Amino acid sequence: MTHVLNEDAGTTTADGYVVRVPVRWSDMDVYAHINHARMVTLLEEARIPWLFYDGRPTAPLRDGCLVADLHVRYQAQLRHSEGPIEVTMYVERLRAVDFTVGYEVRAAGADPASRPAVVASTQLVAFDVGTQRIARLTPEQKEYLAGFRRATGESVDRSTGPS
Repeated sequence: MTHVLNEDAGTTTADGYVVRVPVRWSDMDVYAHINHARMVTLLEEARIPWLFYDGRPTAPLRDGCLVADLHVRYQAQLRHSEGPIEVTMYVERLRAVDFTVGYEVRAAGADPASRPAVVASTQLVAFDVGTQRIARLTPEQKEYLAGFRRATGESVDRSTGPS
């Protein structure tokens, strides 16, 4: 059975995996900006089609994958009216039991080379729920993730440039 939670299954690009995520009325704060807690949820919703849909080598991780670390940096406003948002995801670091996903968030239709409004990262750890222990990524999972590898500096250079 395919678990489809997002209308957009995403697209592989030279920059990573890009998913359009709808912005809901409830995602904004009183200033019509996307609320921080909701931004974290939108990032999670973006990674679901990339990592957890059936047919992906990483799909089994939906049964055991923990967020070990999270960083979110806001560089520009994102308003509800600019939705949906486009989230470009890539792998910053890949190890035996974990990997770090980098994110660049822009309003839909923005130039992919433009400065992102939000730059974020999450360290995800493979976890075996049955044994309650960290698990190793399979060779197939590591190969899939390695295909989205991007040096951290590439994201930093783009995100700190002029608007």
